[in-house]
Amino acid sequence: MQIALYQPDIAPNAGTILRMCACFGIPAHIVEPAGFPVGDRAFRRAGMDYLDRVELLRHDSWEAFESWRRRDGRTLVAFTTRAERSFLAHRFEARDVLLFGRESSGLPDTVHAAADARLRIPVRPGLRSLNVALACAMALGEALRQTAGFPD
Repeated sequence: MQIALYQPDIAPNAGTILRMCACFGIPAHIVEPAGFPVGDRAFRRAGMDYLDRVELLRHDSWEAFESWRRRDGRTLVAFTTRAERSFLAHRFEARDVLLFGRESSGLPDTVHAAADARLRIPVRPGLRSLNVALACAMALGEALRQTAGFPD
């Protein structure tokens, strides 16, 4: 299981997600360009000293990330408010990469179309979405539960 952040634009959210990845031993990917430098103070504060404990891979572009993913034989599972299928109805696999979009604009159509699965986290009618770090935690928790991937 791996996490990918597509052009994240809120440093504290990305830092929180990377801290979670460190705690569970989950590799994380940042698909550039990010909306903040990796040395950003808010990013480092949210990630605390956990940032040194996460396997972080940075990709210069969407195309570079896709090239890596295809070479590595990974399934791309995109989380998007535009999906019809709930993440609770999906069967996760250990080789999945869970992809989350920009907080300000989500995933562009080309990225959305490239996903092997598109899932949503159901929320009440009239509300758009959860904070990306919270959505990532929910999705990763369910994926790790299904694949028995939590650390001992």
